[in-house]
Amino acid sequence: MPPPADPQPWLGGRLRLLQPPRGAHRAGTDAVLLAAAAGTPAGTVYDLGAGTGAAGLAVALRAPACRVVLVEREAEAASLARANIALNGLSERATLLEADVTAPASVRRAAGLLPDSGDLVLTNPPFFAGGHRPSPVAAKAVAHAMPEGSLDAWLRTCADLLRPGGRLVLIHRADALPACLRALAGRFGSLAVRPIQARAEEPAIRVLISGIRGSRAAFALRPALILHGPDGRFTPQAEALHRGETVLP
Repeated sequence: MPPPADPQPWLGGRLRLLQPPRGAHRAGTDAVLLAAAAGTPAGTVYDLGAGTGAAGLAVALRAPACRVVLVEREAEAASLARANIALNGLSERATLLEADVTAPASVRRAAGLLPDSGDLVLTNPPFFAGGHRPSPVAAKAVAHAMPEGSLDAWLRTCADLLRPGGRLVLIHRADALPACLRALAGRFGSLAVRPIQARAEEPAIRVLISGIRGSRAAFALRPALILHGPDGRFTPQAEALHRGETVLP
């Protein structure tokens, strides 16, 4: 892979990110929304499938009372995430673990992913399962896809990492909502879903899902977030989120 370009401003310049060249998997709106949905947590925050660390590091900058653990299995992305920790002056509160989220428990724990150790887990799982036509860019293909049936294993790891009462926030394709809810059942309660629509008149393209480990509280459907107005520009709310000026309640 060619060397990354110079650090680019992200979240209105609040964060600087080294990212892979265009054409590879790069942090964008999904990472912005995931970080915004985290709020301002305290305690230990895991960012699973962290890529270059955008979402987790955005939370670390916003929430000085938290410690962030970035988890990434791909060596190239992990190297950039490690560099981004130092670049943003977060070495005292952010670390990186190179680990496979879907590995057996003994392997995960040997890598440092310890049970009942997290207060918040953020995750943007690979969006596609077997049968999806992969990207010709190897790193992008790995970031976007995982084997059939791996979503359940991924979310099982999320539950394993969280303390009872800990919170999960994930973003996924809108059409994957039924599969996500099936995998979360019995592990999380107080589930809340926020649809993400490109435009008000169009179907949702993403869902933000949050839940509490072990809770039995009722399900909630949140108001949709609309990204673009009729003119194609970001809505005021979406613009504020992309500039790091607000969070999602």
